[in-house]
Amino acid sequence: MTTPPASAPYDPLRLCVYATIAAVAWLLGPVAVVGFALLGVAGYVRARRQGLTRSKCVLRDTRLVLAYLAVLALAGTAAIAWRVYQLVA
Repeated sequence: MTTPPASAPYDPLRLCVYATIAAVAWLLGPVAVVGFALLGVAGYVRARRQGLTRSKCVLRDTRLVLAYLAVLALAGTAAIAWRVYQLVA
């Protein structure tokens, strides 16, 4: 029987997740931005209702995180509207 190592090696899973999200955003453009932003808003609203006021996000305060995600969703929506406008015009 082999003994496990004293400490497990670092698993850079986050980097894989970030790369996957970046690839989806690149392929889907503003639609992905709006989708991820709204998903984040829904998650933070739910967490805030359950009492979370400080996040591990760089912005820390959940109100700031919600504002940031809302701005992203609005910017993505504006980009979609601009693309549709350019197609129609």
